[in-house]
Amino acid sequence: MPKDAAVEEFARLVRALKARDGRSYEALGRRLSVSASTLHRYCSGATVPEEFAVVDRLALLCGADEEERRALEVAWTHADGARRPAAPEPGPEPAPEPGPVPKPAPVAAPDPEPEPVHARVPEPQSVPARVPGLPSGRRRRRRGWAGVVCGALAVVATVVLGAVLLPGKARERAAEPPAPLTWTVASDLWKNGCGHTYLAERTPAPPPQAADARSWAATQGAVDGGETLVRVSVQGKGAAAVVLQALHVRVVKRGAPLPWAAYRMDDGCGGAVTPRRFEVDLDRPRPVARALDGYDASGQEGRTLPAVSFPYKVSAAEPEELLIHAGAAKCDCRWYLELEWSSEGRRGTVRIGDEDGAPFRTSGAKGRPVYLYDSAGRRWITSTNSGQGD
Repeated sequence: MPKDAAVEEFARLVRALKARDGRSYEALGRRLSVSASTLHRYCSGATVPEEFAVVDRLALLCGADEEERRALEVAWTHADGARRPAAPEPGPEPAPEPGPVPKPAPVAAPDPEPEPVHARVPEPQSVPARVPGLPSGRRRRRRGWAGVVCGALAVVATVVLGAVLLPGKARERAAEPPAPLTWTVASDLWKNGCGHTYLAERTPAPPPQAADARSWAATQGAVDGGETLVRVSVQGKGAAAVVLQALHVRVVKRGAPLPWAAYRMDDGCGGAVTPRRFEVDLDRPRPVARALDGYDASGQEGRTLPAVSFPYKVSAAEPEELLIHAGAAKCDCRWYLELEWSSEGRRGTVRIGDEDGAPFRTSGAKGRPVYLYDSAGRRWITSTNSGQGD
């Protein structure tokens, strides 16, 4: 099969799976942990995946049977081989060149007769006088070696005794295998994709697009005001199922709310779908993540979206998204998520922070001056001047 034909055949099968499922590139990409543009390149034939695993997960998500998955793997193998450059053929080995003819070894001359050796009488050496009451040199050396051996035995006995009496400490030093799951985080989400409030010490630049919120907030030194929305996509690393047991919230630093002005990114917006989520009240001494139902009002008849209830099972082919709404009114809180898991007889907890691994940060915004952006005047104005209340 020609190279271009092999790649096009593989792309055709991927496009057929995507069309059968009906979901967008972005929605399928989130489930596969790849970007929408990467999935589009697979479907167009511009790129062939490095591994078949991501294509196999796509086939499972789109409901492909065993025969279709085998055909897809064959097509991927051909496309992958067509993508890689062919290895150069080995040339003929050169014939060995004739070496130089060895010369005859010279005849060794007879050894001269040995000269007579005169025996040398050793000169008498003076023996130092021994001081009464002190051990001899040999005895002192024996006592020194005995001290070294006793010290080494004492160290070994201490280590063995510590391992017996403190077995937990010895186990802690052993390297633990990594957790059998992976996750990605999006921590600069806006409600319904348009509504959010930031606190800033100085007047910031004009509001960004929602997709650029993270870089904008970092540049302006802005902090989430009143609420932080986090999406965590969790997926197993292999075929074995991983059971998510519980989700906890740990506040690592708590202070007074920031005395900065509040800047809204919109004039108010709404959506037809309220997603299922976990709500967290950071003002509580020990915040908990409460699972809440969502609601879809986009159809003629609304329907409830059941909350994620633990324990919950994920794998490489069945990822899950957790949406967390964390609110604060009385604190400037820095916090992490902690996810308990179990798999194949093992248990553990992973700590989840923002995209850089740092704690999330939410500060109360109640009572702060509120500003909206006037697109016509290209400036920030107070909510009173805009005709809206706090």
